[in-house]
Amino acid sequence: MPKSVNKTSKQAVKMGHKQVKIVSIIPYKILPARLGGEKGIALFYEYLGGLAAITGISTRNNDPAYAKNYQLLNALSNSRLRYANPFLYFRIRRIILQQKAAYLFIEHPYFGWLAWALRKTLPVVWVVHSHNIEYMRSRSIGRWWWKALKIYERWVYRKADKVFFISDDDRQHAINELGISASKSFTVTYGIEHDKIPGDSEIQESRQKVCALHGIGQDEKILLFNGALYHHSNYDALSIILLKNPAFKYKIIVCGKGLPEFFHELREYADKNIIYAGFVEDISLYLKAGDVFLNPILSGGGIKTKAVEALAMNCAVVSTELGAMGIKQEICGDKLHIIRNRDWRLFAETAIHSAKNETPTPPAFFDYYYWGSIANRTLTLLIGN
Repeated sequence: MPKSVNKTSKQAVKMGHKQVKIVSIIPYKILPARLGGEKGIALFYEYLGGLAAITGISTRNNDPAYAKNYQLLNALSNSRLRYANPFLYFRIRRIILQQKAAYLFIEHPYFGWLAWALRKTLPVVWVVHSHNIEYMRSRSIGRWWWKALKIYERWVYRKADKVFFISDDDRQHAINELGISASKSFTVTYGIEHDKIPGDSEIQESRQKVCALHGIGQDEKILLFNGALYHHSNYDALSIILLKNPAFKYKIIVCGKGLPEFFHELREYADKNIIYAGFVEDISLYLKAGDVFLNPILSGGGIKTKAVEALAMNCAVVSTELGAMGIKQEICGDKLHIIRNRDWRLFAETAIHSAKNETPTPPAFFDYYYWGSIANRTLTLLIGN
């Protein structure tokens, strides 16, 4: 456990170890966890589950065998109608009573109506675990009903006993724009699974594997782009990357599933230093091998999980302002470079400069983003307020 865990957190752990009982409503598939959002929930409960007794309630397409340090019940259907199923009240109320849970979590605000009804009849503390400001994300990707979502989301946050936001930026927005009480809103960020950068030998071994796999020369810098490419916010960003060809020895590796057919798997870019790797099982291998992670995001919301993971692997990150929202710049040292949105000339120049910079990710980054530290802070927020 990192040295940054303070006495208050240690006392909270001592008081709350397995005595704190939590039931959480997880509205979609997270196990096995492969994507950033899935990992964000699965690992949050894995580490918090070492300190508290947790029962997750989720959809039938989850595999409970992958749940570590907590149990997962397949009590929700896979149908979208689950979000408006009033009979869930009785099923989940029974589970809360059986588990003798004192806390009811919901992931995202979607089941806020259900949590509100349960809290009306049960002595539980209702916590919303937010992963982004949902109405802002919906507005940025062109969903026409974002205004209705804003009204509902605001209602959920206001009615909940505590709200955990994914970043300081999201929390401040909720306070300023949605009128959420500062006294019941807190930042519980996305995390990483190790408390220091990988060793030199581990990084070198990863680089050799990636270079051999894709025919990259040892003297070439590796620039990475990763994203779920079926989201237009990600393939819009990909289009921008493909326009940039800095005059230095490099390869850009594009990772991610769902690339639209009109990109033709980037075959026409093969002679322009672009390599399409598709979905990779172990993205950490690429992040450890990479010199720079490119994050030219112009839409979407919440913290960009792969940017945090890249920094943890000692890979520099060059990002737009929007892409870096939610990341604490002051603890990233010289590894995070934030460029004004749409200033692509400076973005490319900074990517070249960052590829040559060998300054390591500072220890303060790991003190804040390590999942073990996050779990301790979360338990303190639950029983200390």
